[in-house]
Amino acid sequence: MLIPLTQAQEHVLGRVGALPSVAVPVGGALGLVLAEDVVATEAVPPFAGSAMDGYAVVAADVAGASAEAPVRLPVVAEVAAGHPAPRPLVPGEAMRIFTGAPMPDGADAVVMVERTERLDDGATVAIAHPARSGDHVRGAGDDVRVGDVVFRSGDVLSPGHLGVLATLGITAVAVHRRPRVGVLSTGDELVRGGGALRPGQIRESNGRALLALLAEDGFEPVDLGVAPDDDAAITAALGGAVASCDAVLTSGGVSMGDLDLVKVVLDRLGDMRWMQIAIRPAKPFAFGVLPGGTPVFGLPGNPVSSMVSYELLARPALRRMAGHPEARWHRAPVAATTGEPLPRRPDGKLHLVRVVGERSADGALSVRSAGGQGSHQLTGMARAHGLALLPDGDGLPEGAPVRVLLQREP
Repeated sequence: MLIPLTQAQEHVLGRVGALPSVAVPVGGALGLVLAEDVVATEAVPPFAGSAMDGYAVVAADVAGASAEAPVRLPVVAEVAAGHPAPRPLVPGEAMRIFTGAPMPDGADAVVMVERTERLDDGATVAIAHPARSGDHVRGAGDDVRVGDVVFRSGDVLSPGHLGVLATLGITAVAVHRRPRVGVLSTGDELVRGGGALRPGQIRESNGRALLALLAEDGFEPVDLGVAPDDDAAITAALGGAVASCDAVLTSGGVSMGDLDLVKVVLDRLGDMRWMQIAIRPAKPFAFGVLPGGTPVFGLPGNPVSSMVSYELLARPALRRMAGHPEARWHRAPVAATTGEPLPRRPDGKLHLVRVVGERSADGALSVRSAGGQGSHQLTGMARAHGLALLPDGDGLPEGAPVRVLLQREP
């Protein structure tokens, strides 16, 4: 019996949860998801500083300055970044100041050096432009104030986030662990690497593609290799995965009537559900939990089906495990139009058509078939920018609206 895709997704997502939080050094936290809010205990910047090279002044002293009537002030000190002024500034004086230097007490504005003229070997400055209080001054706490919630639980840490954490003096953050995900391919017919193939053999590609998908999505991939159709070998591989991984992906052996031993072993080891989902490709799918609570995703053996099944079912669950909030578990479809007819036949399934996209000058997305749509035709999947979602029916004519799971930009 076919089940809707949403039902299969709900079954999987209802049986996984976010991994426990851990403290990670900021330098190793890129791409991880915060497990708690970050609250500032320091102001950024910590002091009022100059945003320009120029002269620190009392704004009222130069309020009437102009090119025709410059105001001359004695220069009583120089202030460089990292070095506070030697004394407060008093009305009627100026201090040479450099970008990033702390403002002298008593000064409330900076006049850009381009608006001044250096006189008497620097002992005097002629200011040819008026200043207002606050001109070119970065106030203390101008970016972050003490007590501000800088980032929220669920935020993904980007390079910018790490820079802010560094400015706040934060050296470690509480994040959800990056899921460690094992990938196991099974089958006597599978061969890795080069060399001549014997009759009946094929080169194994699912593992390579799935490992790359995991790395691209920010998870930690673990290559469990290729297991032959042997009960003991499959049992040993899965047992090792339980000991070292947070989740496991297998490819092959989930179709109805399949003689592969993966089914036998998984049914013996875990609480499995074998599904036929109303989608094409990737109809067969299995999900369950191995001893110790390790989720296992049984993906189809056909190369395209394996990747589509990962996108629709494994990836959302792994993102939940990585701590992403619900709104980010699934890739959101984008609106597009068909650049050519996308035909199909009614069969009660949602079709996921591999498409290439093109952006118009105004950013509108148009999509066309990426080529062969067979579940064994991996080249079309490699060319594709995403998956067009074709509901049951006769397909779509050219120029029709269509939703697309865009996996990379055209």
